[in-house]
This record gives sequence, structure tokens and C-alpha cells, in this order.
Amino acid sequence: MHRLSSANIARRLTEAARAWPERLAVVAPDGQHADGRQRYKQWTFCQLDDDSDRLARGLIDYGVGPGKRLVLFVPFSYEFIALTFAIYKTAATIVLIDPGMGRTNIFECLKEVRPDGFVAIPIVHAARVLKGRMFSSARLNVTVGRRWFWRGRTYESLLKVKGGQRDAHAPLPGETSRPTDPAAIIFTSGSTGAPKGVLYEHGMFDAQVELIQNYYGIEPGEVDLPGFPLFGLFNAAMGVTTVIPDMDPTRPAQVDPRKILTAINDWQVTQAFGSPAFWNRVGRYCEANDVTLPSIHRGLSAGGPVPTHVLRRMTRVFTRSGADLYTPYGATESLPVASIGGREVLERTSSLTAVGKGTCVGRTFPGVDVRIIRITEGPIGSLSAAVELPAGEIGEIVVRGRSVTREYFQRPEANALAKIPLLDSAKGEGNAVHEQDAKVLPTLRGHEPQPAIGTSSLDAQPSAQDSPGFYHRIGDVGYLDADGLLWFCGRKAHIVETAAGRMFSVCCEAIFDEHPRVYRSALVGLGPRPNQTPVIVVEPEEGAFPESSEEQERLREELLRLAERNTLTNTIRDIRFHRSLPVDTRHNVKINREALAVWAAGNGG
Repeated sequence: MHRLSSANIARRLTEAARAWPERLAVVAPDGQHADGRQRYKQWTFCQLDDDSDRLARGLIDYGVGPGKRLVLFVPFSYEFIALTFAIYKTAATIVLIDPGMGRTNIFECLKEVRPDGFVAIPIVHAARVLKGRMFSSARLNVTVGRRWFWRGRTYESLLKVKGGQRDAHAPLPGETSRPTDPAAIIFTSGSTGAPKGVLYEHGMFDAQVELIQNYYGIEPGEVDLPGFPLFGLFNAAMGVTTVIPDMDPTRPAQVDPRKILTAINDWQVTQAFGSPAFWNRVGRYCEANDVTLPSIHRGLSAGGPVPTHVLRRMTRVFTRSGADLYTPYGATESLPVASIGGREVLERTSSLTAVGKGTCVGRTFPGVDVRIIRITEGPIGSLSAAVELPAGEIGEIVVRGRSVTREYFQRPEANALAKIPLLDSAKGEGNAVHEQDAKVLPTLRGHEPQPAIGTSSLDAQPSAQDSPGFYHRIGDVGYLDADGLLWFCGRKAHIVETAAGRMFSVCCEAIFDEHPRVYRSALVGLGPRPNQTPVIVVEPEEGAFPESSEEQERLREELLRLAERNTLTNTIRDIRFHRSLPVDTRHNVKINREALAVWAAGNGG
């Protein structure tokens, strides 16, 4: 079928199907053979593109099209991938909500987005019907699985619809999508506040795929095992085979390493993506059973800092020459921003992390501009009011680039807090100095060369015609060092304000994490700012929890001696022990310090 030039990310799938029609696009576990070997279902790129076309035409026949918002609530599967590309092809907007964020948050997100329909499994439709008044506008409903007492279409019926608007030769609405057309609303995990819907445009997805593929040298024909569903969509757009892992993506900390290793070996997987919790489980199993993974070219890990012990294990497990575990840094609103390999961390930066210098997240991606500005509460009305900090000084991390999202869905207050316009729209100016003796961020110049991989974004700025007219405040604090490396020091919301000054979570926690009995720790503040009392809450290694008061006191004294040796932590006198720190539902690694502070305030130890 003839395809028009389009910014719609689905065009990349069609291009892959044309180039490699018989290459496997998706592989999924499908029970076991009689001899115990894993059985799989397989689909080619031609099949995936054809099925997504047929689904798209079925959806169009049903009334789906530009301006409609469809909630996609389907487990990571072939159907999830096919439906995502189908909805893109209709030019409707997909709404993705993490099922692990909890019922209350899910319903709040759904109320906010006012969907036109649900493409979901039966249990979700049952909940939708029970909350009928809340979703009165949701009339375009598709069931993936058995449809019970509710109306609407099914996945199978969409594939079988014939005639009408489903003419196989008629152009699809997505074929004329523009870069700024809405593609998806993806909700943040809510790890530091209420989840917010991030509005993605087709051009932003396209930029993400291009940045990731070029930076890591991902070649069509590679095989990826993604522990995060979004990467399965990127794979189809890059000509890469997706092996769907046998795991619950919302519980990476509970993944069964044996199932992951079976899939990697069965398909000679060249790339795998998972949170630090995922790699912690896999790495510990490999270490205990003397397992290596020679087929892996690269591992990717995101969602939070990767502990040094995880990097050490995985660099031993990845035995292929040049193989590494990379940690792309970014956020739902701005991904990717920077990246670093585990081997560089171990050889160059981990020793600095151990003494409280923060976690190095590497160099910025080409065309992504990162700046460090003075920590500021409240909105920043224009770039001229943002004060850039020199190398080595901790401040807010702000970012600009083609993959950086423009806005939150219907959240003007959140937009005002998160976005810094290049120009003051009220005054029509952008470079007036607002503070005496302050170095003010310059307005970005246009038509400048893009930096090569491994160079600092400060050396070359993104073209004004490609990048949006604002910086995004990631919500993290950190600094750029003299070599242009970006260091992460924690979330801005997690800064503890004491009478002696600010304390940054990631920097302080690293001091305690060096103790061999500590699995992880969290800094929280008790009392009102700026006179908070710093408290360190420690989660000991498995099997190392101090059960008696004598054991707790002994471990506490050892940790206090560590704290006294470093100026960042020598004011900490309060250490508590927790059996399992509360973490986010998406990656199982981001510590919920807000909940932990409440726990610490009501817990004596």
C-alpha cells in the first residue's frame, strides 16, 4: 500500500515490514513442550504491520480517529504492540497508565483524561462498567479477551471487519500525521507526587527512537528482551526483534531469573532492558550459579541509579568483547538525556560516588542541551530569570531537545512549574539580567552543529528549528563537572533542609550504602524546613536485619562512625532500620521518601 510521508511513529513499522517482511518482529512465551522446553509464538514484521493495519481499519470503522483518546490497558504482549501501532495509524491518542500505581491513582488519572473509549482486558471493562458515571463518554470500547455483559467490539472482531471504511487501499489517517500531532498521554509514576499525564507528540517519539538507536549503535536484526513495555514499541520501529519476557513488568524486583536466562539463550538475545531491581535479581542468580551471557551486546537499565554491586556483577556476566550495562538517564517528560556505561562507572566514577559526590549519569545525547541552574521554588517565567551555575555546583537540572515533551495534559499549573520559556512572553524579551553579578543563561542560538557522541551539550547546542522554545525542569538536582559529565544528586523534592544547610539524598545515602550489611538507605527530614532533623533509614541486606536491640545498636554505631568521617553526613545522629523500603511500582527502585518520612516520624527505631 502507498504510504505518504508522515511523522507518525507507525511509519517506521511499515518501513521495517517492507525491508524485512519475514524477519521476526515479536516472540512471546507460550507454555512448555512435553520435554519441559519453553514454547513460543512468533510473528514477522509483515504480520505485525498487516495486523496493525487491519486493527486500525476496524477501529476507524468503529468511529476511532483524530481527536479521540483511547485508554490502552493490555498486558505486554503481541496484542499490546499491534494495538498500539493500530491506534497510532488511526491518528487517535493512546492513554497509557501504569497499572501498578494503585486503584485510587488510576481512577484519578482516568477521570482527568476523560477517555472516548477503553481498549482493555475483561477485568478493566468490568471496573469501567461499575464506574459507569465516571466514564460516560467512553463509548468506543474494545475487549481483548472474552467480552461479558458489556457492549463494544473485540480484538478478533476488529481484525475481521470487512467493507466500508476498512478498504485495504484507502489511506489511513496516521499517514499524514505532523510532528506536533498528539500521539500519547503517558502518566508519570507518581513517585514524588500525584501522577501527571505527559502529552507526547509523534515527532517526540520519532526523536527518541533516532537518539537511542544512533547513540547505542542498535542495528536492525538485533534481538531485544525488554523488561519495560515501551521498549518493545521502540524495537518494532528500529527493525529489532522483541522477545517478550515471562515476567510481570510492574514487579521487576520479583522477576524469575531462570525464565529471563532461558529466553536470552533460546533466542541469542543481543540486548536486554530492565530496571536496577531487574538486573539485581538476574545478576545475583548469575553470580551464584556461575552463569554468563555471551550473546549480549548491551544491557540497558533505567528508573533509578544502578548500585555499584549490580554493575560489578553484570560486567562479569556480559562476557562479549565491548559488552556493557548502560544507564540512560532521563524522565517520562524528557528521555533520553544522558548515558554512561557500567565499565566507565567502575573504573572512573564509582569511587567518587562512594564518598558522596553523587551518581554520574554520563554525557548528554547529541542535540540534547543540559544546564544546571540555581535551585528555585515556584515557576520561572523566562530563561532570563534562570541563573546558571558553574561546573561542580549543585543545582536544578534543566534540559532542552527534540524529545523533550511540551506539556502536561490539562495541567497549566504543572506546566508553569516545569517549563522555562526561552523568552518572556509578557515582555517579549529573553536576556535581561535580573540579578546583579549573576551569570544568566544565554538564549540558544540557531543553526549550530550537533555535538558528536561523547561531547558535552555545552560545546554545541541544538538547532533552534529542531528544539522547543523552552527548558524542562526535570525535578532532579545535580551538577556538571569540568569534563562535561552530568552527576545526579537526588530529587529536588527530597532535599533535606537543616539549620546547617541543604543535604542531598543520593550524596548522603552513598556513605551508608558502603557498609557491607546495607542493601540501600534513604535520607529523610523530620520537622519543618529549614530546620529539619536528618534521619537515615537503612534496609539491610537479605538475611542481615539486626533482630535484637543489641544488634541494632551495634550496627547503628558502625554506621554513625561512617557518617562522622564525611562532612556531608557528620551531622546525622538518627539511624532507623526498615525491612523493606517503599519503592515505586514501575521500576521497584525509586524510594518513596515521602511515605518513609511519615513512617520515621511515627517510629522510634
